[in-house]
Amino acid sequence: MAKRALAKAELKTEVSNQVEHHSGGLIELSLKIHANPELGFKEKKASTWLTDCLKKNGFRVEKGVGSLPTAFKAVYGSGQPVIGLFAEYDALPEVGHACGHNIIGVSAVGAGVASKCAVHNYGGTVVVFGTPAEELFGGKDMMLKAGVFEGVDAAMIVHPGRRNMTITEALACIGLEVEFFGKAAHAAAYPEQGINALEAMILAFNAVNSLRQHVKDRCRVHGIITHGGAAANIVPAYAAATLLVRAPDNAYLDELKQKVLNCFTGAAQATGTRLEHKWAEAVYAPMNNNLFLAELFSRNLESLGRRVEPFDARFGFGSTDMGNVSQVLPTIHPTVAIAPPGVLLHSADFAATAASEAGHKGLLDAATALAMTVTDLLSEPELLARVKEEFAGSRDKGDYS
Repeated sequence: MAKRALAKAELKTEVSNQVEHHSGGLIELSLKIHANPELGFKEKKASTWLTDCLKKNGFRVEKGVGSLPTAFKAVYGSGQPVIGLFAEYDALPEVGHACGHNIIGVSAVGAGVASKCAVHNYGGTVVVFGTPAEELFGGKDMMLKAGVFEGVDAAMIVHPGRRNMTITEALACIGLEVEFFGKAAHAAAYPEQGINALEAMILAFNAVNSLRQHVKDRCRVHGIITHGGAAANIVPAYAAATLLVRAPDNAYLDELKQKVLNCFTGAAQATGTRLEHKWAEAVYAPMNNNLFLAELFSRNLESLGRRVEPFDARFGFGSTDMGNVSQVLPTIHPTVAIAPPGVLLHSADFAATAASEAGHKGLLDAATALAMTVTDLLSEPELLARVKEEFAGSRDKGDYS
């Protein structure tokens, strides 16, 4: 006797049951990644552990996609539509998983495994993409340019945070590396014969501070001095810094880039130093939220007992290379609350929360809501058609592909 196809409501119950069934293993995996933080492009352990879990659950895994050793593509099912679940698993220097990427990576894997029943009932394909180096290096941008995401109909990722929100603001962003070259001299005996590279850097940072008054709202320029000299009694012959420049859209980012660079070229002229600079290859695009897809996810998340808050621009997010994905295919990047408002992202407190009971609850709810949304898209072709219809013509006009 042929097995009866489940109705969508029944499948969503089954999806939830599957996440619960795998919850112990998912939490264990999240804690293991959390306890072994790895920086961008060095996530060998996390990538292996995530792909091992997917292989164990019947996914066809391809490692090193996009010529990135720690990236992967894990496929279950065949044919259209193709729904992409995006995993991140890189950590931050010093504070580890203070952005909760252990939760992001494992929630995508958990959602993929739980979505298998929807694939069995309705057909189509679920793909879990392992995307390294979201912090600072833009791994998704590299994978996008390599064609890794071609053929995907919709993309989803969930980030842990302080609020349950399905609309995310992400700024266009680019990194800048600067170096000043001067001339060393004894700082007390004959300072007049030296050329101070550190003074040039300080002057440039002060110029950036002055610039902030005269840029558009929501723009951000921030950085660190990574080298400022060798000893207090030597005029620094070399200084270096790394900065990030952010703007609400690609067009103004281009304008702001020149304004920021002017701060450094002016400092070089004023001090007699030589400036070298390099803009990062990856430009983080602003987030193009697919509102209909976000609404589907919101309903599913609320069915789990979470109240979804409306978008509020006062609660900025920063930048993400998921914005680049959102410019070329329908995408959402919701957040699931695991921490109270006083606990800040990229802090030691948030890192601790990412391994707490609240973090585990956020992980399981994110995985369940993602899998339920996959079920929506696979079960009703008209829903995916509306997602694609909204996406058409909505992207920022910058070149991110």
